[in-house]
Amino acid sequence: MNEYNTSGVGKKRAPLYEALLAYRDSKQRSYHVPGHKNGQVYYQWMQQFNTVEDVQKKEIGDIIETGKEGEQISVVADYSLKDTDQSRHVVPVRAYLDMMEMDVTEITGTDDLHHPEGVIKEAQDLAADCFGAEESFFLVGGSTAGNLSLLLTICDEPGSIVLVQRNVHKSVIHGLMLAGARAVFLEPWVDPESGLAVMPSIETIQAAVQRYPEAKGVFVTLPNYYGMGADLTPIAEVCHEAGMPLLVDEAHGAHYGQHPELPVSALSCGADGVVQSTHKMLAAFTMGAMLHIQGPRLNRPLLRQRLAMVQSSSPSYPVMASLDLSRRLLHVHGADAFTAGLAAVKALKRGLAELPRFQLLQPADSLQQEPAYGNENPAALPGRQGYTAQDPFKVVIYDDTGVLSGYGLQQQLEACGCVPEMSDERYVVLLFSLGSTLQDAEHVLQALRHINIAYKLEHSLESTAPVRTASQTQTDPPIYVSTWNNIEDRERLSEPVAFSLQPIIERDTIVVPIEDCAGYRSAEMVIPYPPGIPLVYPGERISSKIAERIRILRDGGAKFQGISDHMYQKIKVMKPES
Repeated sequence: MNEYNTSGVGKKRAPLYEALLAYRDSKQRSYHVPGHKNGQVYYQWMQQFNTVEDVQKKEIGDIIETGKEGEQISVVADYSLKDTDQSRHVVPVRAYLDMMEMDVTEITGTDDLHHPEGVIKEAQDLAADCFGAEESFFLVGGSTAGNLSLLLTICDEPGSIVLVQRNVHKSVIHGLMLAGARAVFLEPWVDPESGLAVMPSIETIQAAVQRYPEAKGVFVTLPNYYGMGADLTPIAEVCHEAGMPLLVDEAHGAHYGQHPELPVSALSCGADGVVQSTHKMLAAFTMGAMLHIQGPRLNRPLLRQRLAMVQSSSPSYPVMASLDLSRRLLHVHGADAFTAGLAAVKALKRGLAELPRFQLLQPADSLQQEPAYGNENPAALPGRQGYTAQDPFKVVIYDDTGVLSGYGLQQQLEACGCVPEMSDERYVVLLFSLGSTLQDAEHVLQALRHINIAYKLEHSLESTAPVRTASQTQTDPPIYVSTWNNIEDRERLSEPVAFSLQPIIERDTIVVPIEDCAGYRSAEMVIPYPPGIPLVYPGERISSKIAERIRILRDGGAKFQGISDHMYQKIKVMKPES
């Protein structure tokens, strides 16, 4: 057990969740917040209007009404609220009401997230033990809260310099703004095979720490949204030799290090502060995340203060309990927790091998065939610099014929009942997890077979004729633009870029068509979402390449945050200087 886990609580326990169960079962009267009073308000409301005769017996999503002759008829709730009469059909389902009985606040026995001494402390200690940290903190505002708190901790004076991977999540940029920091942006290495940015090379990190020895730390993102990554150990060593902490946004890697077939975790590589979205790749509720720290390079009292600043003073107990349960799942079942999910991924890959039209993103040196379990770690096969590890749970596919863009393939998959995580101009990301099943794999394979057959029929192809690959159908590859990349041809290191909360004055801005925005300084942040990586920051000059990238993404169906024009036709920029 981790030496910092001094609570002595058994790994099979879920102390916070158990405390909520005890509260629910005690049937105590609530004279405290929240105002729904353990869901009591909804039971009163439904009884008053006779909307449901017995909510405990009804099917989820259904209600029971009384017919003209007194018989009971089942009516599926209509949530569209087309007219006021239908509002009576919108009632909380049983699972929602059950959860309300455990939606409590800081009372006797439930501890306090911002000053944990009881069950929350025990739960966080167990999390540290499970994930290999010295201390772990529950986050109820997602990884965003962790990224903000880390930056506000290391930036202990105005104008602090931070070495930041260029293609970071918008929460990192917001942290820089809140801290009044200066960012030196590090260009990430781009995988030449896929065209996707991974992380800065070791040479770039070395150059950055040598040029800016006063920097407060290095901030990188790994894995990227596509599950691509590499070994962080050399980067951690460079940072530590320079006396800097390495901070890692590992939002999509909460499961790393928990199974032999998964990539190693950032903590095991020596990172000082690691943020993980437990809700993304493990089993917590949405917004449930964790911050793990180790080593002497972070000011822990200051970090706790910053966490209290960026997190709610009324944190969600169901979300925190879900973090506790998610950790317990790993502590009790270990690597076996991932067996079913990995089996689903392998079944999908075997099926894809019979559909040559749809190809997989993976390191160039890895084999299409899966190695036998335990014989070799496919997530750590030697590959090219910068991309040597692929998360098996991120199944990234593309149409090798070039007929369907990533956006088009996503639309057709959704029409078949398969909802991907995201897509870009070329790729579709299918996110599997420890909760995925063989049925999930078969469903998406059936959808891809259907899409392929429909394509052949539409083009009057013989059923036995092979689907031509992109290399056979075209000479020049199509233009590919990823929502993850915000890079272009420029120096590996930027000059320090100052961030602040000073708003841009509206009278100093104009609106121009996106097609004509090159050369202007942007007055707003342009963020394709997902994944939430800003293409351009307020005050930054828009290059012709970035302007073209925005246009291509827009025309391809990408969604954006930050742009005031919700039709994505125009962008707000600074007036030209006289």
